[in-house]
Amino acid sequence: MPDHALTPERIVAAAEETLRRFGPAKATVVDVARTLGVSHAAVYRHFPSKTALREAVTSAWLAGVRQPLEEVRTGSGRPAAPLLREWLTVLAHQKRERALRDPELFATYVALVGESSGAVEAHVSELLADLTAIIAAGAGQGAFRVPDAAAAARAVLTATSPFHNPAHAGDWSRPSFERDLQDVLDIILRGLS
Repeated sequence: MPDHALTPERIVAAAEETLRRFGPAKATVVDVARTLGVSHAAVYRHFPSKTALREAVTSAWLAGVRQPLEEVRTGSGRPAAPLLREWLTVLAHQKRERALRDPELFATYVALVGESSGAVEAHVSELLADLTAIIAAGAGQGAFRVPDAAAAARAVLTATSPFHNPAHAGDWSRPSFERDLQDVLDIILRGLS
């Protein structure tokens, strides 16, 4: 591939493939370049370091989680309680389905989370902003009684972490996952109202 046809998106896709094949401990920028048929210097023109490339892979993975959440949040004029339930359910399902469908890349994502704090912090900030907006709208509708929507959003994200935080991924294949999630959401919605 000529260097001029190389884009950050193609490099990230090749990095994902390389990480699946070799794992995060062994994959190198040279391996990514080899996958693309270019020199490692060509990859470094787009990403100044291995860390920057891994951060981009983490960001891309998280962007895939974010898109369906955006669709839920912005594509509905529904009351806040069902909207909040759907948003949290989609968040849990996105993380779970990605973990079960692509375990190699998910394991890589979990390993990269520790070193890609910028991407993870941005993701958590986006999640909290969405939750705050939904909860504030619910308070405006009279559906939720909360003095501080941002504090409530942090509490909701924390309470639901077993269903979306990668630290709990080992529990996501339990047969009771969906029932447990909906039970927790029932309690959260009762608490907010």
